[in-house]
Amino acid sequence: MARRNTQHYCGIGGQAVLEGVMMKHRNMYAVAVRRPDHEVEVEVDEYHGILEDTIWVKIPFIRGIFVFLDSLILGMRALNLSASYYEDENEKPTAADKVADEVTGGRGEKILSVVTVVISFALAIGLFVVLPYWISSLLNQFIRSASVLAIVEGLIRILIFLIYIVAITAMKDIKRLYMYHGSEHKCINCLEQGDELTVENVRRASRFHKRCGSSFIVFVVLVSIVLFFFIRVDNPLLRILLRIALIPVISGISYELIRLAGRSSNPVIELLSLPGLWTQRLTTKEPDDEMIEVAIASVEAIYDWRQYLQEEFPQYYEEEADA
Repeated sequence: MARRNTQHYCGIGGQAVLEGVMMKHRNMYAVAVRRPDHEVEVEVDEYHGILEDTIWVKIPFIRGIFVFLDSLILGMRALNLSASYYEDENEKPTAADKVADEVTGGRGEKILSVVTVVISFALAIGLFVVLPYWISSLLNQFIRSASVLAIVEGLIRILIFLIYIVAITAMKDIKRLYMYHGSEHKCINCLEQGDELTVENVRRASRFHKRCGSSFIVFVVLVSIVLFFFIRVDNPLLRILLRIALIPVISGISYELIRLAGRSSNPVIELLSLPGLWTQRLTTKEPDDEMIEVAIASVEAIYDWRQYLQEEFPQYYEEEADA
C-alpha cells in the first residue's frame, strides 16, 4: 500500500537490457542479469559523463544534449555486458575476427560498438526525420498551408514511431525486454510512492513512469512539431539539414520537460506527460516475479533505499516505530 499519494523523486534512472535491468544513481550503475543457469549476476561500475564537472552540464537546455549522449554510451555499454552472458562460449573466433583484432589492436568490439551506434543513429534520422518530411512533401499538391503541413509531418512522425514499436514487439526478445522495462519502472515507482522494495510491493506498483525514455522520445516529437511550425526555409535540402541540425536543440528542450515532469505534479505538466505514458502501454509489459527480483538486485547494488524511505517518508516510519 502506498504511503503517500504523491511521488517523491529518488534520483534513480534505468534501462532494460537483455534478460536484465541496468540501474543508475549519480556516478554508479549496476547491471543485473538473469543468466542462462537462472542465477542473478550483478556487476557494478562507475560512469562519469563526457563533460562531467563542467559548466556545460549545469546550463538548462544545453545539459540535455550531453545527458542524451551519456545515456547512449552507457546504454550501449550495459547492453553489451548483458549480451556477453548469452554468447556461445564454444564459438571460436573466425579469421575475420582475428584480422579485425590485429588491425585494431584488440579493440575490435569497442570500435564495432561505435560503428553500431553511428549506423543506428543514421537509420533513426532517416526513419524519423527524413521519411516523415518526404511523405509530407508529397502532400504539397493537396495542402497549400505550410502550417498545416508542419503539423501533418509531425503526425506522420508519431505514426511511424508507433508502427515501429508495434512491429518490433512481435520479436520474442523484445517482448521480454519490455517486461524487464516494466520491472524497472515498477521498482522506481515502488520507492517513490514510499513502499519497501519487496517483490510483492513492486508487483503492485505501476509500470508507467513520467521519466521514461519512451516519454522523452514523445517529447522530442512534440517539440519538433512546435519548432518546425515556426522555423521554416524554402529550399527542400535546407529543410532536411535544418531538421537534422536542430536535433541537439530539440533534445535539450525535451530533456528539460521530462526532468520537470519527474519532479512536478503540476496539472499542466501532468497533461503534457500523458502522451508519453500512453506510449508506455506499448513499450512496457507486466513482468514476472523473477524479472522483478533482477530489477531489485540492480537497485540494491547501488542504492540504499531504506535510508531513502526514512528520509523522504519520516512521518510514516515514526508512526510505524511508535506502533
